Amino acid sequence: MRTVKQKGHYINNERLEFLGDAILDAIVGDIVYHHFQGKREGFLTNTRSNIVKRETLNKIALEMGLDKLMKCDTTINSHNNYMYGNAFEALIGAVYLDKGYNHCKDFVNTRILKQFINIDKAAYKEVNFKSKLIEWAQKNHSEIEFKLVEEIRDISQNSPVFKTEVWLGGIYGGSGTGYSKRESQQLASKETLGRIKKDQDFLDSIFAASPHELISDNIEK
Repeated sequence: MRTVKQKGHYINNERLEFLGDAILDAIVGDIVYHHFQGKREGFLTNTRSNIVKRETLNKIALEMGLDKLMKCDTTINSHNNYMYGNAFEALIGAVYLDKGYNHCKDFVNTRILKQFINIDKAAYKEVNFKSKLIEWAQKNHSEIEFKLVEEIRDISQNSPVFKTEVWLGGIYGGSGTGYSKRESQQLASKETLGRIKKDQDFLDSIFAASPHELISDNIEK
């Protein structure tokens, strides 16, 4: 997030946002892991995703009143939908640097989760993998495209079957096949998010190819 000028230079919180994003993922993962004893990885991952998604962080930031403490370029303010969520991540990064992991975890648990989020309700909310992937692409300045590559008919079910591929910055990310375009996009997005999480070479290739433009989504809703 770009802020007001100081001594002729724009000051921003991007480094703190980067750190806060990583620390928040770790802390929420830690809390969710211990809160839901015996639950499998997929359940825990979905729960964490529901808690740290951009819309939730924006809402928390506004409820905390962070918007009243921010100084920013008004031209950025009108176009950056995730500005307040980014500010919240920067706050988490600052708390971590100042007080360390344990204090930051206590802050997130007692001042954020217990006050603003019902963790049990969040656990059973459906994850929109496509939205999550688009958010990731937007935040990381990577062009995203959903390509409908195949449409056939399943004779046994008498239903159309769609296959969608996800491309990030011109790099193939994953594919999904379903009985609707939406289902195929969701499955392709889920596969791509899994590669982003586990395949460092894939992640490096996306960043290397990033044109630093706004995302695009060419598949009709």
